[in-house]
Amino acid sequence: MRRTTSRFPRGFDRQPGRSPAVSSSAGLGASGTAGSGAGAYDGFDRTSIDRTGQSEAFDAIGDRYDEAFPHKEGQIAGTAWLSDQLAPGSRVLDVGCGTGLPTARQLADAGHKVVGLDLSSSMLKLCRDNVPESECRKLDVADLESAGLGPFDGVAAFFSLLMLPRAEIPFALRTLHGQLRGEGPLVLGMVEADVTDFAIPFLGNAIRVSGYLRDELRGVVQDAGFDIVEEDARAYAPASTDVPPEIQLFLHCRRRP
Repeated sequence: MRRTTSRFPRGFDRQPGRSPAVSSSAGLGASGTAGSGAGAYDGFDRTSIDRTGQSEAFDAIGDRYDEAFPHKEGQIAGTAWLSDQLAPGSRVLDVGCGTGLPTARQLADAGHKVVGLDLSSSMLKLCRDNVPESECRKLDVADLESAGLGPFDGVAAFFSLLMLPRAEIPFALRTLHGQLRGEGPLVLGMVEADVTDFAIPFLGNAIRVSGYLRDELRGVVQDAGFDIVEEDARAYAPASTDVPPEIQLFLHCRRRP
């Protein structure tokens, strides 16, 4: 597949003080071994976790998110792949479920039991309205192990892990690894960008995002204990001029026991 770089505005596709397209694993934390799920956040400074600004931004955005991103073909295709890997009635975790559209709705329509996580109360209300049969929880991925919601048969994480600082993403992936049964499937959506905890304007609010260039993202996912079985990259131009165009990466993965 031809490599493409981020189409975010000048300066978005790099970390401050770094030249473009130079990747580094210095901020990856302790993800050099396959995730076991047991104490997946061990070694991460939990006192550094503060999602207040992120959750407040998405509380304010609400259903305008779906208006800005009306066409989600890559996400829909990834969810279809995930659903096809699962037996009917499987229990599926949707990390960063947002409004529930399209992922939670699509999984529920396929007969699966969906547990959606989000930190935005407004988003969770919309998800409950759009997918009333789903189980929606206001829960941080860092607290997923202790919440005792797992295990799950499959996991979807579309554009939720990019809301974390880059140093935390491997820990979150290891947590998801530990919440999956056997060789359970994970579908991951990210935006290709070489940034960490980078502030951007987003639908009239400010959010902080992180990302990787493609080769480095593959390594982070594999180091967390997943095999990548399929990959899809799509150029995406949101409907809102307040959100820059982007390259969306979709990784279809299987848990490595």
